[in-house]
Amino acid sequence: MKKDLPENLVEDIFIAVVLENETPHAKSWGVYLINLKETAIETVLVTSKGYGERNGEEVKTSVLRHMIPTVEAKSFAKIEMIDEQVFGLSNEYWLSYYIGRDIYDKKFIFLPESIVESNFIKIPLVNMPGVMIGV
Repeated sequence: MKKDLPENLVEDIFIAVVLENETPHAKSWGVYLINLKETAIETVLVTSKGYGERNGEEVKTSVLRHMIPTVEAKSFAKIEMIDEQVFGLSNEYWLSYYIGRDIYDKKFIFLPESIVESNFIKIPLVNMPGVMIGV
């Protein structure tokens, strides 16, 4: 059955972990969906979870689900806040969306310790520092 489905490739879509605010005492972080396409994406569903090992024990976070009705062309949407305590875990974002009647999906994974200042870039459209992955 799966072989009968069209292979819709996800392109020009990114997930970014962004440093939104920094004080001497704390940093606040957000996770954003970046749409660099020339078209809007609709009925956007994102699940997020963290997993890995800490102090030799397996750790899993809760699975969170998010729905965004539309992300316009050349635009972005905030998915969630993220706590830097989970940066030592793999942070997975599974994205599904529609363009017209076609559905697209892709898994984005921030590997442990990849959300560090040495990997920062200026995130397009959001114009704040962070780490971005995607195709």
